[in-house]
Amino acid sequence: MYADRVLSGMRPTGSLHLGHYHGVLKNWLKLQHEYECLFFVADWHALTTHYDNPLALEEHTWQMVIDWLAAGVDPKRATLFIQSQVIEHAELHLLLSMMTPLGWLERVPTYKDQQEKLSDKDLSTYGFLGYPLLQSADILIYRANQVPVGEDQVPHIEFSREIARRFNHLYGKEPGYEEKAEAAVKKLGGKKAKLYSELRNRYQEQGDEEALESARAILAEAQNLSLGDKERLYGHLEGGGKMILTEPEALLTEASKMPGLDGQKMSKSYNNTIALREDPETVSKKIRTMPTDPARVRRTDAGDPGKCPVWQFHQVYSNDAVRAWVTQGCTSAGIGCIECKQPVIEAVLRELAPIQERARAYTEEPDLVRNIIADGCEKARDLARETMRDVREAMGLNYG
Repeated sequence: MYADRVLSGMRPTGSLHLGHYHGVLKNWLKLQHEYECLFFVADWHALTTHYDNPLALEEHTWQMVIDWLAAGVDPKRATLFIQSQVIEHAELHLLLSMMTPLGWLERVPTYKDQQEKLSDKDLSTYGFLGYPLLQSADILIYRANQVPVGEDQVPHIEFSREIARRFNHLYGKEPGYEEKAEAAVKKLGGKKAKLYSELRNRYQEQGDEEALESARAILAEAQNLSLGDKERLYGHLEGGGKMILTEPEALLTEASKMPGLDGQKMSKSYNNTIALREDPETVSKKIRTMPTDPARVRRTDAGDPGKCPVWQFHQVYSNDAVRAWVTQGCTSAGIGCIECKQPVIEAVLRELAPIQERARAYTEEPDLVRNIIADGCEKARDLARETMRDVREAMGLNYG
């Protein structure tokens, strides 16, 4: 069992392209071997900006999941599910909205950015303002402590941490909390209980971060504590109440180096993509007709690889020897642009072949995909219900 739990989601945009593969999926493939991973289709998030056109959502969802599986995401190693099928996300979002200051939402950097970028849409909606809180609910409901994000998304994780902190501060002091925490310490056993108490004092009196980490390690390894007792003792360590919601950390990921066919970022909106399931003939044609250095009007004109979008593909797909051959051949007009593109075509097709092979099994048997998602939704619901039991109890909504 992994100590860390990772959560990551993607909005359903239909079939995925090489930008998604290099920017997100390759990272997921690595993470699924290192952490307990939950990967979800963020279909409610898609509605925050595309509420006026939801008809393609379902088809886009299934096509995207096929691409995840084809890329190598393994349902035996990761839990795959659809956000809207785990209704507890909405319940936690609603309850968190009761205690979230409006100013916190308006300060999220992407709020104004997105409104300007998507100025053709009316985004002065309640759902759009609240989407960072829905994102927080997605993370906090699974007590995920690692969230893979790029630099631009770090403020969203910080926002989720603040929400968890505020919730724990407001609702973590259950009746008889101190007595329950003391009773839980005793369950650690004589030696460990004594060490935990010493480390807790060192942290609270001297701010000793190492002592805090050591005490957390004792709790992580404790086999005989219930989840409730464990959360109580995590909170007790820092002098707060019961840690009902876990503060997530940003797991920084490198930005995708995958360019589009025109040298800009690969994106459907720029119409410069290569889809993961595009047939080889179309892929070859797209790369063969890529724009090149404008200085190379004739075959005999010398060029500069730095001014050519194809060179960016060589940076991703070619080894040093091929890149040296391209540099020499282009700057001396020793090779033509079609020759230069050939190794890229071969490398891209080589990368796509196993993905397309795996995709065939899922497109031919759609029930395979539906069963994987049904199982994943069930696992996700079990985890979400566990958190919601604690949340309702802490907020006085436990009418059982």
